[in-house]
This record gives sequence, structure tokens and C-alpha cells, in this order.
Amino acid sequence: MAIEAHLVELERKHRLLESELHDALRHLSTDNLWIVELKRRKLMVKDEIERLKHVASETIH
Repeated sequence: MAIEAHLVELERKHRLLESELHDALRHLSTDNLWIVELKRRKLMVKDEIERLKHVASETIH
């Protein structure tokens, strides 16, 4: 159960980062380094989601 709860939280965080990135890209004055940082954080969350899904699927089998 703890893995599922963590996955839900990570997916929520991923959506928030996606929204923040979308807003940053709409504003021409946004610092490019900030955009790179948002993309990096979003990718890290996505990688963690995939890792946990893999662990969860192995636990079930």
C-alpha cells in the first residue's frame, strides 16, 4: 500500500511540475536555467514513478 500512496503523490508532483513548466514556457522573460531545472526535476520524478511501478509489478508477481 505504501508504494501506491507514494506513486499517487509522485504523479501529483509530476502534474504540478508540468503545469509550472508550461507557465514558464509561456512567459518569454523566464530564465532558461529555470526551465532546464524544471525539466530536470520533472524527469527525475518520472524516473522515480517508473522505478516504483517496476518494483510494484515485481512485488505482485
